[in-house]
Amino acid sequence: MNTLLDSLKIELTDKLYVKDPESSDLGKRILSASIEMIHELGFEQFTFKKLGTAIGSNESSIYRYFENKHKLLLYLTNWYWGWMELQLVLATNSIDNSQKKLHKAIEILTQEIQQDSSYGHINESKLHKILIEEYSKSFLTKEVDKENKEGYFMVYKRLAMHLSKMIQSVNSTYPYPSSLASTILEGSLHQQFLQDHFTSITDCNEHVSPTAYFVHLTTNVLK
Repeated sequence: MNTLLDSLKIELTDKLYVKDPESSDLGKRILSASIEMIHELGFEQFTFKKLGTAIGSNESSIYRYFENKHKLLLYLTNWYWGWMELQLVLATNSIDNSQKKLHKAIEILTQEIQQDSSYGHINESKLHKILIEEYSKSFLTKEVDKENKEGYFMVYKRLAMHLSKMIQSVNSTYPYPSSLASTILEGSLHQQFLQDHFTSITDCNEHVSPTAYFVHLTTNVLK
């Protein structure tokens, strides 16, 4: 599996960057250090000046890769969804039973994330934490419609479509497959956020995982 993953590159729209960060050692260090810093400081406190100091490079060198920190956040969130799409396809491709395939997909999309050694410059576990805390900041902006038209959210929407088709395979008469798919994707992050910060308004805890909740939810609504 690792050999297969090593040969696969997560393709993202070139509108997200000025120069592909995957094309150089400096670009990969920018990605790696930005994940560490956003995870530690939060997106609001994160700046290119701090990032430059952390990687021992001029702030101006970072602007050669990303126009601003919003574009960098969009890149990181797109990379995460592309990586999740890859995990989902590889984990479900050989499953013939529609119900089992959907449950496996939900498990992949809602489980606690472990670091993947196939991408040494990306800490997927910390990136997942960033998605939980910061993902909404990538699209709750005045520019969202323009950015959507330019394909900034295509990877996320493609993943939702994968999930929607799996839902339809389980119950072709269910009238809301896309809404359920996006609820699972967004809801997984939200439930994990609540579990970390607002424990009184979620049933997810150390004994009940978001996976268990969403498998229960989909099993019942698709009967």
